[in-house]
Amino acid sequence: QVQLVESGGGLVQPGGSLTLSCVASGSIFSARRMAWYRQAPGNQRELVAGFAVSGRINYADSVKGRFTISRGSAQNTVNLQMNSLKPEDTAVYYCNADVWRTGAGDYQPYWGQGTQVTVSS
Repeated sequence: QVQLVESGGGLVQPGGSLTLSCVASGSIFSARRMAWYRQAPGNQRELVAGFAVSGRINYADSVKGRFTISRGSAQNTVNLQMNSLKPEDTAVYYCNADVWRTGAGDYQPYWGQGTQVTVSS
């Protein structure tokens, strides 16, 4: 089995900061395209930041200059540093990755269960 587990969400005041972490574990041979998505009520799930297969980093325009995605030092981890948070950043944040499970023949997408980020006074 493969699991993606997010942590670091919570309640923060506007202008504050949070760091989200995602750890992929289980029978993993390889993981690629690790990314963060978010979904607010009534909205579609959107890409916040992620690594393409090429290694290029993609950011949503709304978070450029405020959020930073990075690979963790541990295997199959990814972090999201969020600064200058705004109320419109409020959403459930999901970790996503393409995972080649040990013994499998290809990559398949996996999602974490999500972590709530609420930006409010």
